[in-house]
Amino acid sequence: MFSLPQNLTTPSRRELFQTAGMGIGAAALSSLLQGEASAAPTAARPLPANPLAVKPPHFAPRAKSVIFLHMVGAPSHLDLFEDKPTLRKHDGQLCPEKYLEGQRFAFLRGKPTLLGSKFEFKKHGDSGQEFSSLLPNLAKSADDIAVVKTLHTELFNHAPAQLFYQTGFGRFGRPSLGGWVTYGLGSASQDLPAFVVMITGNVAGAGNSLWGSGFLPTVYQGVEFRGKGDPVLFLSNPRGIASNDRRRIVDSINKLNEVQLADVGDPEIATRINQYEMAYRMQSSVPELMDLSAEPEHVLKMYGAEPGGGSFANNCLLARRLVERGVRFVQLFDQGWDHHGGLQAGLTKKCKQVDQPAAALIQDLKQRGMLDDTLVVWGGEFGRTPMLQGKSNNGKPNKNFGRDHHKDAFCALLAGGGVKGGATVGKTDELGYYPVEDPVSVHDFHATILHLLGMNHERLTFKFQGREFRLTDVAGNVVQKLLA
Repeated sequence: MFSLPQNLTTPSRRELFQTAGMGIGAAALSSLLQGEASAAPTAARPLPANPLAVKPPHFAPRAKSVIFLHMVGAPSHLDLFEDKPTLRKHDGQLCPEKYLEGQRFAFLRGKPTLLGSKFEFKKHGDSGQEFSSLLPNLAKSADDIAVVKTLHTELFNHAPAQLFYQTGFGRFGRPSLGGWVTYGLGSASQDLPAFVVMITGNVAGAGNSLWGSGFLPTVYQGVEFRGKGDPVLFLSNPRGIASNDRRRIVDSINKLNEVQLADVGDPEIATRINQYEMAYRMQSSVPELMDLSAEPEHVLKMYGAEPGGGSFANNCLLARRLVERGVRFVQLFDQGWDHHGGLQAGLTKKCKQVDQPAAALIQDLKQRGMLDDTLVVWGGEFGRTPMLQGKSNNGKPNKNFGRDHHKDAFCALLAGGGVKGGATVGKTDELGYYPVEDPVSVHDFHATILHLLGMNHERLTFKFQGREFRLTDVAGNVVQKLLA
C-alpha cells in the first residue's frame, strides 16, 4: 500500500486524495477509528464553531422566545373578533357592487349575499376587547392580549398564503420566520433544537416549507416533534446499539466531518456535525420533556391536557415546557379552520379544542413570570369573506353555509414579550372588508415580531445568489401601537 512521505505531516483531505487516491483515504479512515472516541476537543482537533451558538441581538430585546399558534385554514375573524352590526343588519342582502368590482375570490361566483355573524359578541376587561361567545377563555385574558384587526396579505389560496404568512413570500424557497429567528439569535438550549414544530391534524398545504430554512443553512430549520410514538423520527438507537456504542459512532463520524469541513468550508457539514451531536443529547432530553405525567394535576386540568396524547392542549403545555428549557421558537399548527361550509358547527368545534389551552398557555406563562419575555402569537393565513358561501333560501343561508377566503383584512392576537396588552390596532369598514385605519401588512407583522426579539428587520440579512435577502424583503415597518 502507498505510504505517506515523511515530510508530509498534516495533509489536507484534498491533498491526500490527489496524492494517493482512495487507498490513502482508507488508511486515514482506519487511523481515525482507532481507539476510544472522545467528544472533547483537542489542541490538534478543535471543534468547529457551533452555528446555533447564542448571538447578540441588535438592541435590547423584550422577548427571548416565541410561541406561534397557526390556525391552519384561516379562522373567520368576523365570527371571533370583529363585531359588525351593519353586516348583521343587512344579512341576506346582495353584496354591494363596490366590494366585488375587480376582486378575485377562491370560490364565490355571481352576486353573493351578505352574511352577518350568528354568534354573540361582548366586550371584555378594562380594555374592552371584543370576543365572540366562542372564545370565553381567551376573553378572560383580554387585557393581556393585543388584537390586530387590519392584517392583510397578498394571496387568497391556502398554500401560497401560508407560505407568505410564515416566510414573507408566496412561493417555495424562502426561510421561515422561525428559521430567521434562530439564524439571528441562535439557541439558548444545549439539549433541544432551537426551533420546534408540533402539528395537530393534517400537515398544512404548504408542507414542511412552513418551518424550512430555505436558502439558509439547514441547521436553522424547524424540527418536528410528534405527540405519539417516537417524539422525533429516527431518534432512538437501532436494535442492538447501546448508548455508548452510539456515542463512539457519532464521535468517529464527526471526526471525519470535521476534516471535510476544514477542507471545503461547507456550512452544511457544520449542520451535519451539529445534528449528530444534538440527536445524541436529545435521546435523554426529549423523553423527559414529552412526559407530562410529572405536571401537577391542576396544570393538566387547566390546559385540558392528558399525558400520552397528541392534542392541541398537550402541544400548548409542551410549548411552555420547551421555552422553559431555552427553545427559541415553538410553532404549533392546528388544522381544520377552513369553513367553506358548516361554519356554525365547525367553528364551534374548533374553538372548543383551542380556546381553553391557548388561554391556559398565556395564563400559565404569566403565573410563572415567563410571559414578559415570551411572545405568544395566534392567527391564520388570511380571513373570511363577509359574504355567504352556500345556497341561500329566500335570503337566508341554509344550515351548511360558510365563508370564502378573504385576504384584505383579518385578525391576529399577540400577548407577552413586550406587546401592549389590551391594545387594538386598526379598524375595518362596516362590513369588515377593508382596513380604514392602521393597515398592517404581513411584512409589518414580521418586522414587529423581530423588533420585539431585539432585531432590526432591515439588518437581519443573508446573502444568496449575489443578493442580500431578508424576511421582510424590501418592505415592512414596526407597528409601534403594538409595543408596550
